[in-house]
Amino acid sequence: MSAPLTSRDWFGKASAGLILGFAIALGVSGLLFWALGVTEGYFSLRGQLTMWIIAPIWCGILSFCFLFRSGIRAWLVLGAAAAAIWLALFATGLLA
Repeated sequence: MSAPLTSRDWFGKASAGLILGFAIALGVSGLLFWALGVTEGYFSLRGQLTMWIIAPIWCGILSFCFLFRSGIRAWLVLGAAAAAIWLALFATGLLA
């Protein structure tokens, strides 16, 4: 049986969700920009989708970051996810 969830380390969890959640949402938006092949800019339908997808992703991460057992675990897991996403952005050549 696992330990019950508590609100003991809420600041660490919330700060990880806020800061790293934004980095993840921005990175996912960039990967979606690349995957959809947006070439006509941000005023097209696809461009708008890649811009507006940031808010729901960020809110979702910020909402679910409280399910981590500790603030350190939230920082480690979300940091690893952000690093993987941004490495994928570098690999696609979007940031080169």
